[in-house]
Amino acid sequence: MAAVSLSVSTVKPLGDRVFVKVSAAEEKTAGGLYLPDNAKEKPQVGEVVAVGDGKLKDDGARQSLDVKVGDKVLYSKYAGTDIKLGTDEYVLLSEKDILAIVS
Repeated sequence: MAAVSLSVSTVKPLGDRVFVKVSAAEEKTAGGLYLPDNAKEKPQVGEVVAVGDGKLKDDGARQSLDVKVGDKVLYSKYAGTDIKLGTDEYVLLSEKDILAIVS
């Protein structure tokens, strides 16, 4: 089996999928206590690094996505597929799992 080398520039989501770089998890609480790795919650905010061409409609046309590369987004907690490239964490999710664009 041949090994495949993946990088952010080689990943192109299909259809209405979005590739998001996950923001770093909080290291400490509001009270100043440091959290161990197993107590940290999975972040729900990230930056869009790649988008698909859009959802294919019944008439054969593509419906463009509401998000674009560079947008900071809030997404559902258990949505998507987690992917680790090097030391960075990403999530590949459907556009319907994106809840909001964060400014």
